[in-house]
Amino acid sequence: MNVNSYFSSFIRRCRDAGLLVVQPRMGFGTVVEMRSGLSDVAKLDFPVIGTITLDSYTRVGDYRTPQVCLDKGERLNGYPIVTHSAEATRNMLEGLYGTNFPVQVRHGTALPQTIFRKLVEIGLDASEGGPVSYCLPYSNIPLYKAIEAWAESCHILSDGAERAHIESFGGCLLGQLCPPSVLIAVAVLECLFFHQHGVHSVSISYAQGTSLIQDRGAIAALRELAGQYLSGLDWHVVLYTYMGVFPSSFEGATALIRDSAQLGKETGCERIIVKTIQEARQIPSVDDNLYSLQLSSKTANDIHSMKMLSQQEVAYRDEIYLEAKILLDEILSLDVDVGQCLLKAFNSGLLDIPYCLHADNAGRTSSYIDTNGALRWARSGSVPIPSNLRYLCCRQNDVSSSELLNMLNYVANKYDCVTC
Repeated sequence: MNVNSYFSSFIRRCRDAGLLVVQPRMGFGTVVEMRSGLSDVAKLDFPVIGTITLDSYTRVGDYRTPQVCLDKGERLNGYPIVTHSAEATRNMLEGLYGTNFPVQVRHGTALPQTIFRKLVEIGLDASEGGPVSYCLPYSNIPLYKAIEAWAESCHILSDGAERAHIESFGGCLLGQLCPPSVLIAVAVLECLFFHQHGVHSVSISYAQGTSLIQDRGAIAALRELAGQYLSGLDWHVVLYTYMGVFPSSFEGATALIRDSAQLGKETGCERIIVKTIQEARQIPSVDDNLYSLQLSSKTANDIHSMKMLSQQEVAYRDEIYLEAKILLDEILSLDVDVGQCLLKAFNSGLLDIPYCLHADNAGRTSSYIDTNGALRWARSGSVPIPSNLRYLCCRQNDVSSSELLNMLNYVANKYDCVTC
Protein backbone atom coordinates (compact mmCIF):
# COMPACT_ATOMS: atom_id res chain seq x y z
CA MET A 1 0.00 0.00 0.00
CA ASN A 2 1.49 3.34 -1.06
CA VAL A 3 1.13 6.52 0.95
CA ASN A 4 -0.37 9.09 -1.41
CA SER A 5 -1.52 11.96 0.80
CA TYR A 6 -5.05 10.61 0.69
CA PHE A 7 -6.33 12.53 3.71
CA SER A 8 -5.30 16.11 3.00
CA SER A 9 -6.01 15.96 -0.74
CA PHE A 10 -9.49 14.49 -0.11
CA ILE A 11 -10.36 17.36 2.23
CA ARG A 12 -9.19 19.92 -0.32
CA ARG A 13 -11.32 18.38 -3.08
CA CYS A 14 -14.43 18.37 -0.91
CA ARG A 15 -13.81 21.92 0.28
CA ASP A 16 -13.50 23.09 -3.32
CA ALA A 17 -16.83 21.38 -4.08
CA GLY A 18 -18.52 23.07 -1.10
CA LEU A 19 -19.17 19.76 0.69
CA LEU A 20 -18.81 19.05 4.41
CA VAL A 21 -16.98 15.78 5.10
CA VAL A 22 -18.51 13.58 7.80
CA GLN A 23 -16.56 11.08 9.89
CA PRO A 24 -17.56 8.53 12.55
CA ARG A 25 -15.77 7.60 15.78
CA MET A 26 -15.67 3.85 15.18
CA GLY A 27 -13.42 0.98 16.21
CA PHE A 28 -13.73 -2.79 16.62
CA GLY A 29 -11.35 -5.36 18.04
CA THR A 30 -11.04 -7.92 15.26
CA VAL A 31 -9.75 -7.48 11.74
CA VAL A 32 -12.99 -8.91 10.34
CA GLU A 33 -15.23 -6.55 12.32
CA MET A 34 -13.07 -3.53 11.53
CA ARG A 35 -13.09 -4.25 7.81
CA SER A 36 -16.83 -4.82 7.80
CA GLY A 37 -17.47 -1.49 9.54
CA LEU A 38 -15.12 0.45 7.26
CA SER A 39 -16.58 -1.26 4.19
CA ASP A 40 -20.11 -0.17 5.11
CA VAL A 41 -18.94 3.41 5.65
CA ALA A 42 -16.99 3.43 2.38
CA LYS A 43 -20.15 2.49 0.45
CA LEU A 44 -21.94 5.70 1.45
CA ASP A 45 -22.62 8.04 -1.46
CA PHE A 46 -21.42 11.27 0.13
CA PRO A 47 -18.01 12.55 1.31
CA VAL A 48 -16.93 10.46 4.29
CA ILE A 49 -13.68 9.52 5.97
CA GLY A 50 -13.07 6.18 7.64
CA THR A 51 -11.95 5.98 11.25
CA ILE A 52 -9.95 3.37 13.10
CA THR A 53 -10.48 4.17 16.77
CA LEU A 54 -8.06 2.32 19.04
CA ASP A 55 -8.96 0.31 22.13
CA SER A 56 -8.40 1.50 25.69
CA TYR A 57 -5.51 -0.93 26.38
CA THR A 58 -3.52 0.26 23.39
CA ARG A 59 -4.08 3.85 24.43
CA VAL A 60 -2.11 3.29 27.64
CA GLY A 61 0.66 1.22 26.05
CA ASP A 62 -0.66 -2.25 26.96
CA TYR A 63 -0.28 -4.31 23.78
CA ARG A 64 -0.44 -7.73 25.45
CA THR A 65 -3.93 -7.65 27.01
CA PRO A 66 -5.71 -7.07 23.69
CA GLN A 67 -4.32 -10.35 22.38
CA VAL A 68 -5.49 -12.13 25.53
CA CYS A 69 -8.98 -10.71 25.00
CA LEU A 70 -9.00 -11.67 21.34
CA ASP A 71 -7.86 -15.21 22.15
CA LYS A 72 -10.73 -15.53 24.62
CA GLY A 73 -13.26 -14.13 22.14
CA GLU A 74 -13.87 -11.08 24.33
CA ARG A 75 -14.90 -7.79 22.72
CA LEU A 76 -12.64 -4.77 22.75
CA ASN A 77 -13.82 -1.16 22.61
CA GLY A 78 -11.53 -0.36 19.68
CA TYR A 79 -8.96 -1.71 17.23
CA PRO A 80 -5.63 -2.85 18.77
CA ILE A 81 -3.47 -1.61 15.91
CA VAL A 82 -0.15 -2.43 17.59
CA THR A 83 -1.23 -5.95 18.58
CA HIS A 84 -2.42 -6.83 15.07
CA SER A 85 0.39 -7.25 12.55
CA ALA A 86 0.96 -4.52 9.98
CA GLU A 87 0.28 -7.08 7.26
CA ALA A 88 -3.08 -7.98 8.79
CA THR A 89 -4.13 -4.32 8.92
CA ARG A 90 -2.90 -3.65 5.38
CA ASN A 91 -4.95 -6.62 4.18
CA MET A 92 -7.92 -5.32 6.16
CA LEU A 93 -7.67 -1.97 4.35
CA GLU A 94 -6.98 -3.41 0.90
CA GLY A 95 -9.49 -2.16 -1.63
CA LEU A 96 -10.98 0.37 0.83
CA TYR A 97 -8.30 2.87 1.79
CA GLY A 98 -7.42 5.20 -1.03
CA THR A 99 -8.03 8.44 -2.91
CA ASN A 100 -11.80 8.45 -2.35
CA PHE A 101 -11.77 6.89 1.11
CA PRO A 102 -9.06 8.19 3.46
CA VAL A 103 -8.71 6.58 6.88
CA GLN A 104 -7.64 8.33 10.09
CA VAL A 105 -6.44 6.62 13.27
CA ARG A 106 -7.89 8.12 16.47
CA HIS A 107 -6.47 7.03 19.79
CA GLY A 108 -6.14 9.16 22.97
CA THR A 109 -2.50 8.40 23.76
CA ALA A 110 -0.09 10.71 25.56
CA LEU A 111 2.94 8.64 24.45
CA PRO A 112 2.09 7.67 20.87
CA GLN A 113 5.48 6.78 19.34
CA THR A 114 4.72 3.05 18.98
CA ILE A 115 1.33 3.77 17.42
CA PHE A 116 2.82 6.24 14.94
CA ARG A 117 5.54 3.77 13.94
CA LYS A 118 2.81 1.24 13.23
CA LEU A 119 0.88 3.76 11.14
CA VAL A 120 3.95 4.34 8.98
CA GLU A 121 4.56 0.60 8.66
CA ILE A 122 0.97 0.07 7.55
CA GLY A 123 1.03 3.02 5.14
CA LEU A 124 -1.45 5.37 6.80
CA ASP A 125 -0.89 9.14 6.85
CA ALA A 126 -3.35 10.69 9.30
CA SER A 127 -3.91 10.71 13.05
CA GLU A 128 -4.93 13.14 15.80
CA GLY A 129 -4.26 14.25 19.35
CA GLY A 130 -1.56 16.51 20.75
CA PRO A 131 0.93 16.95 23.59
CA VAL A 132 -1.54 18.91 25.75
CA SER A 133 -4.90 17.59 24.58
CA TYR A 134 -3.94 13.92 25.01
CA CYS A 135 -1.97 14.40 28.22
CA LEU A 136 -4.04 16.56 30.54
CA PRO A 137 -7.43 14.83 30.14
CA TYR A 138 -6.26 11.24 29.69
CA SER A 139 -2.94 10.77 31.47
CA ASN A 140 -1.09 11.41 34.71
CA ILE A 141 2.35 11.57 33.10
CA PRO A 142 4.17 14.92 33.36
CA LEU A 143 3.42 17.31 30.54
CA TYR A 144 7.08 17.60 29.56
CA LYS A 145 7.19 13.87 28.82
CA ALA A 146 4.14 14.13 26.58
CA ILE A 147 5.72 17.08 24.75
CA GLU A 148 8.90 15.08 24.15
CA ALA A 149 6.91 12.05 23.01
CA TRP A 150 4.75 14.04 20.61
CA ALA A 151 7.79 15.80 19.13
CA GLU A 152 9.30 12.40 18.34
CA SER A 153 5.96 11.10 17.04
CA CYS A 154 5.54 14.02 14.65
CA HIS A 155 8.92 13.26 13.14
CA ILE A 156 8.10 9.57 12.87
CA LEU A 157 4.94 10.31 10.90
CA SER A 158 6.33 13.16 8.79
CA ASP A 159 9.43 11.14 7.86
CA GLY A 160 7.35 8.09 6.96
CA ALA A 161 4.38 9.63 5.15
CA GLU A 162 4.49 11.76 2.02
CA ARG A 163 1.98 14.26 3.41
CA ALA A 164 1.46 13.48 7.08
CA HIS A 165 -1.63 14.99 8.68
CA ILE A 166 -2.32 15.48 12.38
CA GLU A 167 -5.52 16.89 13.84
CA SER A 168 -5.19 18.81 17.10
CA PHE A 169 -7.60 17.57 19.76
CA GLY A 170 -7.14 20.91 21.53
CA GLY A 171 -10.63 22.08 20.69
CA CYS A 172 -12.01 19.35 22.94
CA LEU A 173 -9.79 19.81 25.97
CA LEU A 174 -12.51 19.05 28.52
CA GLY A 175 -14.36 21.03 25.89
CA GLN A 176 -17.88 20.93 27.26
CA LEU A 177 -17.04 23.34 30.11
CA CYS A 178 -14.00 25.21 28.79
CA PRO A 179 -14.32 28.80 27.52
CA PRO A 180 -13.89 28.83 23.73
CA SER A 181 -10.87 31.15 23.74
CA VAL A 182 -8.74 28.56 25.55
CA LEU A 183 -9.84 25.73 23.27
CA ILE A 184 -8.91 27.84 20.26
CA ALA A 185 -5.55 28.88 21.73
CA VAL A 186 -4.54 25.31 22.59
CA ALA A 187 -5.62 24.01 19.17
CA VAL A 188 -3.60 26.69 17.34
CA LEU A 189 -0.58 26.11 19.59
CA GLU A 190 -0.68 22.36 19.00
CA CYS A 191 -0.86 22.90 15.24
CA LEU A 192 2.19 25.19 15.47
CA PHE A 193 3.91 22.47 17.51
CA PHE A 194 3.16 19.86 14.82
CA HIS A 195 4.52 22.19 12.17
CA GLN A 196 7.69 22.85 14.15
CA HIS A 197 8.29 19.10 14.18
CA GLY A 198 7.83 18.46 10.50
CA VAL A 199 4.07 18.11 9.94
CA HIS A 200 2.73 20.60 7.40
CA SER A 201 -0.89 19.45 7.06
CA VAL A 202 -3.03 20.00 10.15
CA SER A 203 -6.61 20.35 11.29
CA ILE A 204 -7.90 22.53 14.10
CA SER A 205 -10.71 21.11 16.17
CA TYR A 206 -13.55 22.84 17.93
CA ALA A 207 -16.04 21.01 20.14
CA GLN A 208 -19.68 22.09 19.98
CA GLY A 209 -20.48 23.79 23.27
CA THR A 210 -23.51 24.83 25.25
CA SER A 211 -24.67 27.68 22.98
CA LEU A 212 -25.01 27.52 19.20
CA ILE A 213 -24.84 31.32 19.06
CA GLN A 214 -21.56 31.41 21.00
CA ASP A 215 -20.23 28.51 18.90
CA ARG A 216 -20.86 30.39 15.66
CA GLY A 217 -18.91 33.36 16.98
CA ALA A 218 -16.14 31.09 18.27
CA ILE A 219 -15.66 29.26 14.97
CA ALA A 220 -15.52 32.58 13.12
CA ALA A 221 -12.80 33.73 15.54
CA LEU A 222 -10.96 30.43 15.17
CA ARG A 223 -10.89 30.68 11.37
CA GLU A 224 -9.59 34.24 11.52
CA LEU A 225 -6.84 33.34 13.98
CA ALA A 226 -5.86 30.21 12.06
CA GLY A 227 -5.46 32.31 8.95
CA GLN A 228 -3.00 34.53 10.84
CA TYR A 229 -0.98 32.00 12.83
CA LEU A 230 -1.01 29.03 10.44
CA SER A 231 -0.30 30.94 7.26
CA GLY A 232 1.55 28.73 4.78
CA LEU A 233 0.26 25.47 6.27
CA ASP A 234 -2.38 23.21 4.80
CA TRP A 235 -5.11 23.52 7.45
CA HIS A 236 -8.83 23.03 7.89
CA VAL A 237 -11.37 23.14 10.72
CA VAL A 238 -13.02 20.04 12.14
CA LEU A 239 -16.08 20.33 14.36
CA TYR A 240 -16.94 17.73 17.00
CA THR A 241 -20.57 17.03 17.73
CA TYR A 242 -21.06 17.77 21.44
CA MET A 243 -18.56 15.70 23.44
CA GLY A 244 -20.21 15.86 26.86
CA VAL A 245 -23.20 14.03 28.33
CA PHE A 246 -25.45 13.21 25.39
CA PRO A 247 -29.27 13.29 25.22
CA SER A 248 -30.78 9.90 26.04
CA SER A 249 -33.94 10.23 23.94
CA PHE A 250 -33.97 9.43 20.22
CA GLU A 251 -35.55 12.78 19.45
CA GLY A 252 -33.11 14.76 21.60
CA ALA A 253 -30.04 13.00 20.22
CA THR A 254 -31.28 13.42 16.65
CA ALA A 255 -31.90 17.14 17.17
CA LEU A 256 -28.43 17.65 18.65
CA ILE A 257 -26.73 15.77 15.80
CA ARG A 258 -28.72 17.77 13.26
CA ASP A 259 -27.83 21.06 14.97
CA SER A 260 -24.13 20.20 14.98
CA ALA A 261 -24.18 19.42 11.24
CA GLN A 262 -25.96 22.69 10.53
CA LEU A 263 -23.45 24.55 12.72
CA GLY A 264 -20.54 22.97 10.84
CA LYS A 265 -21.83 23.85 7.39
CA GLU A 266 -23.03 27.35 8.22
CA THR A 267 -19.65 28.28 9.74
CA GLY A 268 -17.53 26.88 6.91
CA CYS A 269 -16.06 23.88 8.73
CA GLU A 270 -14.57 21.36 6.31
CA ARG A 271 -15.16 18.24 8.42
CA ILE A 272 -17.31 17.04 11.31
CA ILE A 273 -16.80 14.17 13.76
CA VAL A 274 -20.25 12.66 14.22
CA LYS A 275 -21.73 11.05 17.32
CA THR A 276 -24.69 8.68 17.34
CA ILE A 277 -28.19 8.50 18.77
CA GLN A 278 -27.04 5.65 21.04
CA GLU A 279 -24.17 7.66 22.55
CA ALA A 280 -25.80 7.88 26.01
CA ARG A 281 -26.59 4.17 26.20
CA GLN A 282 -23.94 1.92 24.66
CA ILE A 283 -20.98 1.58 22.33
CA PRO A 284 -22.60 2.42 18.98
CA SER A 285 -23.06 -0.24 16.31
CA VAL A 286 -22.14 0.17 12.65
CA ASP A 287 -25.80 0.82 11.85
CA ASP A 288 -25.92 3.55 14.52
CA ASN A 289 -22.91 5.21 12.89
CA LEU A 290 -24.37 4.91 9.39
CA TYR A 291 -27.64 6.54 10.51
CA SER A 292 -25.82 9.48 12.08
CA LEU A 293 -23.48 9.92 9.13
CA GLN A 294 -26.46 10.02 6.74
CA LEU A 295 -28.36 12.44 8.99
CA SER A 296 -25.37 14.75 9.34
CA SER A 297 -24.41 14.74 5.67
CA LYS A 298 -27.96 15.38 4.46
CA THR A 299 -28.50 18.18 6.98
CA ALA A 300 -25.20 19.86 6.14
CA ASN A 301 -25.17 19.49 2.40
CA ASP A 302 -28.74 20.72 2.00
CA ILE A 303 -27.26 24.08 3.10
CA HIS A 304 -25.53 25.79 0.20
CA SER A 305 -23.81 28.76 1.79
CA MET A 306 -22.31 30.03 5.02
CA LYS A 307 -24.66 31.97 7.30
CA MET A 308 -24.03 35.63 8.07
CA LEU A 309 -23.37 36.20 11.76
CA SER A 310 -26.06 37.88 13.81
CA GLN A 311 -25.25 40.89 15.97
CA GLN A 312 -24.94 38.69 19.06
CA GLU A 313 -22.74 36.19 17.21
CA VAL A 314 -20.47 39.03 16.07
CA ALA A 315 -20.17 40.16 19.70
CA TYR A 316 -19.13 36.64 20.74
CA ARG A 317 -16.67 36.46 17.82
CA ASP A 318 -14.98 39.72 18.76
CA GLU A 319 -14.80 38.83 22.44
CA ILE A 320 -13.40 35.33 21.83
CA TYR A 321 -10.98 36.56 19.17
CA LEU A 322 -9.53 39.17 21.53
CA GLU A 323 -9.17 36.72 24.44
CA ALA A 324 -7.56 34.05 22.28
CA LYS A 325 -5.19 36.42 20.46
CA ILE A 326 -3.88 37.96 23.67
CA LEU A 327 -3.39 34.46 25.07
CA LEU A 328 -1.59 33.25 21.94
CA ASP A 329 0.70 36.27 21.72
CA GLU A 330 1.70 36.11 25.38
CA ILE A 331 2.39 32.37 25.23
CA LEU A 332 4.34 32.51 21.96
CA SER A 333 6.53 35.28 23.40
CA LEU A 334 7.79 32.91 26.12
CA ASP A 335 10.20 30.92 23.91
CA VAL A 336 11.13 30.19 20.30
CA ASP A 337 10.26 26.53 20.87
CA VAL A 338 6.50 25.91 20.93
CA GLY A 339 6.88 22.95 23.30
CA GLN A 340 8.67 25.17 25.81
CA CYS A 341 5.98 27.82 25.33
CA LEU A 342 3.37 25.25 26.34
CA LEU A 343 5.34 24.13 29.40
CA LYS A 344 5.98 27.69 30.58
CA ALA A 345 2.37 28.69 29.98
CA PHE A 346 1.08 25.91 32.21
CA ASN A 347 3.78 26.50 34.82
CA SER A 348 2.80 30.16 35.09
CA GLY A 349 -0.96 29.60 34.84
CA LEU A 350 -1.29 31.46 31.53
CA LEU A 351 -2.93 28.24 30.39
CA ASP A 352 -5.21 26.81 33.07
CA ILE A 353 -8.01 24.45 32.12
CA PRO A 354 -11.18 24.62 34.26
CA TYR A 355 -11.94 21.40 36.17
CA CYS A 356 -8.80 19.65 34.91
CA LEU A 357 -7.16 17.63 37.71
CA HIS A 358 -3.79 16.97 36.05
CA ALA A 359 -0.84 17.86 38.29
CA ASP A 360 0.60 20.27 35.70
CA ASN A 361 -2.61 22.28 35.54
CA ALA A 362 -2.73 25.16 38.03
CA GLY A 363 -6.42 24.63 38.85
CA ARG A 364 -7.10 28.27 39.62
CA THR A 365 -9.82 28.72 37.01
CA SER A 366 -13.44 27.69 36.74
CA SER A 367 -16.30 28.38 34.34
CA TYR A 368 -20.06 28.53 34.39
CA ILE A 369 -22.99 28.60 31.98
CA ASP A 370 -24.71 31.99 31.98
CA THR A 371 -28.42 32.67 31.57
CA ASN A 372 -28.02 32.73 27.77
CA GLY A 373 -26.44 29.28 27.76
CA ALA A 374 -22.93 30.58 26.97
CA LEU A 375 -19.74 29.45 28.70
CA ARG A 376 -18.14 32.14 30.85
CA TRP A 377 -15.22 32.41 33.23
CA ALA A 378 -16.18 32.14 36.90
CA ARG A 379 -12.55 32.44 38.02
CA SER A 380 -9.87 33.34 35.47
CA GLY A 381 -6.78 32.77 37.64
CA SER A 382 -3.69 34.02 35.77
CA VAL A 383 -5.27 33.67 32.34
CA PRO A 384 -4.88 37.12 30.72
CA ILE A 385 -8.41 38.41 30.27
CA PRO A 386 -8.58 41.78 28.46
CA SER A 387 -9.58 44.59 30.82
CA ASN A 388 -12.70 45.45 28.82
CA LEU A 389 -13.93 41.87 29.22
CA ARG A 390 -13.27 41.46 32.94
CA TYR A 391 -16.90 42.19 33.68
CA LEU A 392 -17.51 38.65 32.42
CA CYS A 393 -15.39 37.29 35.29
CA CYS A 394 -17.15 38.96 38.19
CA ARG A 395 -18.88 36.12 40.02
CA GLN A 396 -18.72 36.56 43.76
CA ASN A 397 -19.12 32.87 44.50
CA ASP A 398 -17.39 29.88 42.95
CA VAL A 399 -19.21 27.04 41.21
CA SER A 400 -20.79 24.60 43.67
CA SER A 401 -20.78 20.84 43.17
CA SER A 402 -24.51 20.81 42.43
CA GLU A 403 -24.11 23.61 39.86
CA LEU A 404 -21.23 21.70 38.25
CA LEU A 405 -23.40 18.58 37.97
CA ASN A 406 -26.18 20.62 36.39
CA MET A 407 -23.74 22.16 33.93
CA LEU A 408 -22.42 18.74 32.90
CA ASN A 409 -25.98 17.69 32.07
CA TYR A 410 -27.07 21.05 30.62
CA VAL A 411 -27.02 20.09 26.93
CA ALA A 412 -28.54 16.63 27.45
CA ASN A 413 -31.35 18.07 29.54
CA LYS A 414 -31.99 20.91 27.08
CA TYR A 415 -32.40 18.57 24.13
CA ASP A 416 -34.26 15.85 26.01
CA CYS A 417 -36.67 18.38 27.49
CA VAL A 418 -37.67 19.55 24.01
CA THR A 419 -39.32 16.15 23.63
CA CYS A 420 -40.85 16.00 27.14
